[in-house]
Amino acid sequence: MSNESDWAAQTEARLLDAAIGHVESLGWSKRLVAAAARDLGFSIAEAELLLPEGPRDLAALLARRHDDAALAALGAQDPSALKIRERIRVGALARIDAAMADRSATRRWMGFLALPANMALGLRLLWASADGLWRWAGDTATDQNHYTKRVLLAEILLSTLALRLAADADAAERHLDGRIASVMAFERWKGGLKPADIAGRLAARLARLRYNGLSA
Repeated sequence: MSNESDWAAQTEARLLDAAIGHVESLGWSKRLVAAAARDLGFSIAEAELLLPEGPRDLAALLARRHDDAALAALGAQDPSALKIRERIRVGALARIDAAMADRSATRRWMGFLALPANMALGLRLLWASADGLWRWAGDTATDQNHYTKRVLLAEILLSTLALRLAADADAAERHLDGRIASVMAFERWKGGLKPADIAGRLAARLARLRYNGLSA
C-alpha cells in the first residue's frame, strides 16, 4: 500500500509539474490536465484516475505544494523567539514567496478559484494554508478564536498575494503590515468577531478577483 501511495504522490507531482509548464497558454482548465497527461504519456482516462476532478484536483495539489514549501522554509525559524505578530508576518511572507515561485500558475490558480463553482474549494484551500501557519506559530486555541484566527489569516494571505501579483513585493509587504496591525490583535479577536462573518468577507474578496484581471 505504501508503494502505491508513493507512486500516486510522485505521479501527481509530475502531472502538476507538467501542467505548470502549460498554464500560461492553456489556463487552469480541462485542456491543461489533458496536456499534462500527454506529456507523461498518459491517456485522459488514466489521468482521471489520479485527478478525478481534473483542474480542481490540480488546484489543490498546487496549494499543498506551496503550503509544504512555506513550512519547509520556516523550518529553520524558531517561532517561540518571535512575538505573535512577527510569527504571522514571517509565516505569511513564506507562504506568499512559495506561491510566487510559480507566479503564472498562481495567477491562473487564483482566477480559477474565483469562479463561482470553485469558490468553496478556494476557501477550503485558503483555510488549510492559514491553519498550517497558525500551527507552526504554536497556536493551541480550541475555542471560537481557533476559527476566527484562521479565517482572518486566510483573508490576509489572499489580499496580500493578489497585491503581490498585481504590484510588487514592497507594496505587498506594506499591505501585509497594515492588515496585521488592524486585525491581528488578540483584543479584537475577543471582541465578538464571528468566523462566519469574516468567512463571508473572505468569499466576497475572492469573488472580486474575477474583476481584477485574473483569469482561469
